[in-house]
Amino acid sequence: MRSSRHLGDYRPGNSTVHKAPLAFKAALVTAGSITTLVLANPLATAVAAVLTAAAYAAAYLPGELVRPLKLMWPVLALVGGFQWWSAGPSAAVTVAGNIAVCVAAARLLLLTVPVPQLLDGAVALVRPLRILGADPERFGLALALMLRSIPYLMGSAADVRDSAKARGLERNPRALAVPVVIRAVAYAQQTGDALAARGIGEPEPERER
Repeated sequence: MRSSRHLGDYRPGNSTVHKAPLAFKAALVTAGSITTLVLANPLATAVAAVLTAAAYAAAYLPGELVRPLKLMWPVLALVGGFQWWSAGPSAAVTVAGNIAVCVAAARLLLLTVPVPQLLDGAVALVRPLRILGADPERFGLALALMLRSIPYLMGSAADVRDSAKARGLERNPRALAVPVVIRAVAYAQQTGDALAARGIGEPEPERER
C-alpha cells in the first residue's frame, strides 16, 4: 500500500503560522470549527473556507489545501447527496462544506506543528483532569495512534480509488466507500489486538486492601 502525504505530515517553515504558539492555533481551530458547526448556514461555511484558505496561504502551503479533498470527495459526495435528498441543497452545501473546512483547518495544525510537540501539548491539556480519573498518558497514546492511522487510511483510500478507476467504477460511491470502511475496521481490529497483546489499555488490577 502506498504511503499517503495527504494528511498529517509536518512541513517545516518560518511563517507566522508556523511560529504561532500551539495553544493559540489549537484554540482558533477549535473555536472556528465549533462556530461554523453551530451557525450551520452556507454563508458561515463560505467565510470559514475563505479564512482557512488565507491561513494556508499565510503558512506558504496553499497547494496543501486541496490534497485531502481529492480523496475525501466520495465521502463528501455521499454526505452531501443524503443532505440534499433529506433537507435540500442548502443543507448539502453546509454539511459537506463544514466537514471539508474542519478537516482542512485541523490538517493545517498538523502541518505546522511537529508531532512530538502536538502530543506533549495534548497531554498537558488533559493533565489537570487527573482528579476526574483521566489518564493523560493514555490519551496521548490514543492521539498518537490516531495520527499514525491517518496516513494509512488516506493511502488506503487512494489505493481503492485507483482500483475502482481500473475497473471503470471511479464514479461509483459504493465501490469507493465500502472497501475503505472494511479496511478501516480491519486496521482498527489489528491495532487493538496488538495493544492487547502488549497489555496496553487493559484496566489496572485493584489493589488488595
